This record gives sequence, C-alpha cells and structure tokens, in this order.
Amino acid sequence: MNELANAIPWLGKRNPAAARWVVIALALAAPLIAMLFGKTWVRILDFALLYVMLAIGLNLVVGFAGLLDLGYIAFYAVGAYTFAFLASPHFELHLPFWLVLPLGAVFAALAGIILGLPTLRLRGDYLAIVTLGFGEIVRIFMNNLNHPVNITNGPQGINMIDPLVLFGWDISRPIRIGEEITINSLFLYYYVFLAFVVLSIILVQRLQISRVGRAWAAIREDELAAKAIGINTRNMKLLAFSLGATFGGVAGGLFAAFQGFVSPESFSLMESIAVLTMVVFGGMGNLAGVVVGALVLTALPEILRHVAVPVQQAVFNQVLLDPEVLRMLLLSLAMIFMMLLRPAGLIPAHSRYSRPELVVGGVAGEAGK
Repeated sequence: MNELANAIPWLGKRNPAAARWVVIALALAAPLIAMLFGKTWVRILDFALLYVMLAIGLNLVVGFAGLLDLGYIAFYAVGAYTFAFLASPHFELHLPFWLVLPLGAVFAALAGIILGLPTLRLRGDYLAIVTLGFGEIVRIFMNNLNHPVNITNGPQGINMIDPLVLFGWDISRPIRIGEEITINSLFLYYYVFLAFVVLSIILVQRLQISRVGRAWAAIREDELAAKAIGINTRNMKLLAFSLGATFGGVAGGLFAAFQGFVSPESFSLMESIAVLTMVVFGGMGNLAGVVVGALVLTALPEILRHVAVPVQQAVFNQVLLDPEVLRMLLLSLAMIFMMLLRPAGLIPAHSRYSRPELVVGGVAGEAGK
C-alpha cells in the first residue's frame, strides 16, 4: 500500500497519508468509473485483478528468488481445471467453493514442486527452456485427455462451471435493492477479486521481510554464496516455485468460476509471456510495480482494441491490423521501451534486498561515509 501511494506523482512524496486514501478510493470506485463506459470495462477490470494475482505469484519466483519461469500459466490452468472438475456437471460434482479453491491451490503447489525438483541445478536460459516446455506440456495434456477416457473434454473445454457461492450467496446473480436499484454481478466479482488481491499483497509483503524472503534475495544475488552461508537453496527454490504456483492456482479457480468455462486455449504460451511482461514492465521485485504493470498492460491493449479499429476504418476505410496483433505489438514495444528508458521497470525496487529501509536509510548512509 505504501509503495503504491508513494508512486502517485507529487502527492505521494508531499502527503503519503492522503496518497494512501487516494489509492483506496480509486480501488473502491474503479468499477463505478468503468461503468460509465459500459459493462465491458468492468469485466476488463475483473480480469485485470486476476492478472494482478498472477503477476504477484510470478514475481515471487522471478523477482524475489531470481528463477526465470516461462511456464507459469500452467499453474493457472491447474487451478482452473481443478475447479472445473470439482464444481461442474462434467464429473457430476458440485463441491462448495471454500473446498474447491484450496484444493486448486494445493494441486498447483504440487505442480510447482514437480516442476522445481528436476530444475534445481538449472539457471538462466536453461531453466527458462525447461519451464516453457512444462507449460506447453500441461496445455497439450489438457487438449488431448479426452480419449479413450474423457477427462478434460479436449479442445471443447468444460462449461457450466458453478459460480462463486459465498455463505449461500450466489454472486453471479445481480442484487436488487428495492425496485429501481440493481447491483450487477460484475461489481460483486470485482470486490471479491479485490479482496483476494489485497490478501495476496499482505501475504507477499510479510514473506518479503521474513527469513524466507532474505534467503530468496541471497539466492537471487549469488546462489553459491547463499549456499556457503548455510541457506538450504534446494528447499528455498522449491518453496518459491510452490508458493508462486499457489497464487496461480487460486487465480485459476477464480477465473473458472467467473468465466463459467475453461479450455486449453486460455492457457497458451503467450499468456505466460504476457504475465512475465507485466512483472518486468512494472518492476521486478517491487509489489507496487507489479500491480501497476499488470493493470496498465491489461487495460492498454483493450483501449487500443476499441480505438484502433475505428481509426483504421476512418483513415484507410478498412482494418489493416487485427486488434490481437496490435495487442502483441504493444506488449513488444512496451518491453523494448522499458529496456531502453527504464530497465528496472516503471516502479523499480529501491533495493535488491528484502528491507529497503536498511539500504536507503541510515545503514547505507553510514556505509557511504
């Protein structure tokens, strides 16, 4: 919260307390503002929060532990399909939300450990290639496990997934207050997702300043030195993979309940690259940067999608570039410009260590003297 508040131009440095209230007000009022432009934009906000959760989880692996993971979307798929298996007519199971979502997180964590075990000795490009292959293997399995026994329903996907039901309250149905006021379900999903994002941020902040966070920072900076001072790098790496995967599994379960349908097409390699781009664009190792990067790179392509087609028709009388092509072009340009202008991201981490105040504050000053 403090990092997000400090990122607000001018106000963040002049009056941090007021900046925090601005962040809270924007978070609560965002769907109301988006509704002025149509329900589509509220739905985009809902998806943006899911991407924020994914980016937070990947930041644990890439930003904190320094492990390049190009197959992170596989954990998203594991969580989504777990929810689909246990809360849909596909297997005639309709387990409650509070049981299915933790199971999805557990299975995703197990998948993270399965990925982590054979890659403990790998670094850099080799690790990236193996994780990329893992992500593609999961997608291909989901695409083909429909014969001879139909498990995933193949490329057709699984539909009619149960919505979120909290304390007997189905949030997929709009709430009527009196005869004139109706609260759309998109608003309800937004605030549920927002609660999960806030909880994720709190958990990751506590992890970052714990012994585990300091161990990850040491491994990221120099794995051999970390091992020499007694850090169990094997367990710390597995913990990073499993905890990062847990966030992906929870986000996948929420996605399945929100969408009501899952298919392998939703978990392609490009999704993994998009989430990694959000982390790098915002600032690796910085929670505020990751949140801002995910929000910006989720909203900008959609804005471009709505603007590009009318502009092309007005100028060229035809659509020359498909909006999806423009989306990938935007992601590519964003990465190029960030590498050239701000290599550390939109909101770079103040320190490469778990407690920035120890470096930015008095300790760094005394060391400089």
